[in-house]
Amino acid sequence: MLNIEELVRKNVRELKAYSSARSEFKGAAKVFLDANENAFGSPLDKDYNRYPDPLQLELKNALAQLRNVNVSNISIGNGSDEIIDHIIRIFCRPGIDNIITTPPTFRMYSLAAAINDTAVREVLLNKDFQMDMPAIFNAIDPNTKLIFLCSPNNPTGNLLNRVDIEMLLQQFNGMVVIDEAYLDFANRQSFIEMLSANNNLIILQTLSKAWGLAGLRIGIAFAAQKIIEYLSKVKTPYNVSSLTQQLAIEALQNKSGVENWIRQLVTQRDQLGTKLESFPFIKKVYPSDANFLLVRVANAAKLYDYLLTQKIVVRNQSSQPLLDNCLRITVGTPAENESLFKSLKNYSE
Repeated sequence: MLNIEELVRKNVRELKAYSSARSEFKGAAKVFLDANENAFGSPLDKDYNRYPDPLQLELKNALAQLRNVNVSNISIGNGSDEIIDHIIRIFCRPGIDNIITTPPTFRMYSLAAAINDTAVREVLLNKDFQMDMPAIFNAIDPNTKLIFLCSPNNPTGNLLNRVDIEMLLQQFNGMVVIDEAYLDFANRQSFIEMLSANNNLIILQTLSKAWGLAGLRIGIAFAAQKIIEYLSKVKTPYNVSSLTQQLAIEALQNKSGVENWIRQLVTQRDQLGTKLESFPFIKKVYPSDANFLLVRVANAAKLYDYLLTQKIVVRNQSSQPLLDNCLRITVGTPAENESLFKSLKNYSE
């Protein structure tokens, strides 16, 4: 087990977090005169004149039941992007420390690092979109604080080799961040089950994908209690609105409905992949454990522009390493997928 305190930036260790009177008070208050709110209400709803729960306890309790973890192991952010930024702020000294990423992958890791003046060491995935383990260990130096892994990976869609991830957890003297945003679509258990044995593990999840709440912006971190305490230190006190918390709690009661949507989506994903392979200008459809497909085509820029004329938006990934002439296509509804097929039938190389 690592000494987390030694990894955390000195100024963050010494930081005194902002604390509202409401988070300090224990019990049921009748009158709130602490936060300079409008006591007369709001044009929308009387409850909205009050600041949201800074600890998000009701939402955390619902997530704890869903994922079978303790509330003390959960942090909630305004999307996963906020949590990624906070993780880098906690562990990386600007201009000194570095992180490792494994392109092609989610670009927010590198963007957040750049904003925080943290160097990024990119270790490309191999031709099978798996980690190059010797190259990763070769890239690590005493100032490497974080390794960001996305599994299933965005934009390639595949799960990373679990044995390789476990090796990093055991041998890397820093934090391993596993982004499981798309895990609900894969036949793989979460790394949450390994939290108790690995205090250098941070798991990111979201309610934006399988749970269909992208508009609410709810990112979740699961980690050792000490790391969660630091995430609470650096976040703004009211980073998740009352309405967001309320709607998320309601949504989490519909687990069976979400599981049904996932089954439908996986079926659509497999059907979409089979049909795409029938077009001569599509050179390869990569296997996917996510809710999208990575597709290599003859001319990505031309096909992308053509689909825009058909009012269909996909994502051109050609600027990413290893993804020359690749498009990422999200799995839509049956009707949306059919619109894509009709447009592709009329496409001319």
